[in-house]
Amino acid sequence: MTKVSLRLSEDEAHTLAELLGGTQITESLTALDQIPGLSIDWFSVDYEDYIAGQQLGAPGDRGFVGLTVVAVVRGDSANPAPAPDFKVFPGDTLVVAGTPEKVAKAFAFFRTGETVRATTDAPPGG
Repeated sequence: MTKVSLRLSEDEAHTLAELLGGTQITESLTALDQIPGLSIDWFSVDYEDYIAGQQLGAPGDRGFVGLTVVAVVRGDSANPAPAPDFKVFPGDTLVVAGTPEKVAKAFAFFRTGETVRATTDAPPGG
């Protein structure tokens, strides 16, 4: 059996989610995405990603306070507000909301399993 993995652009991920039954989620999130300081983005899980085969976990427990996994789109169904023990698989699309910086850090964690520490406001050399 051959497995195919591909990365989708944001527009492609939105289109795929709509085709797979995520239309209602997409419509609701499009309205929310207009709120300043709030970023809503889609993470397509590949076989190589750290999160593939792992439990989703609670974002706050992983250092992402203020970040929410709104839903996981799998096949033709959406799983809204997934519990921390929800297992993520390749092909899933995670719908994530938070500040743009937190969303970017979460995506890096989903890919590598490593958390990126925020830089401090310490003076140079201090």
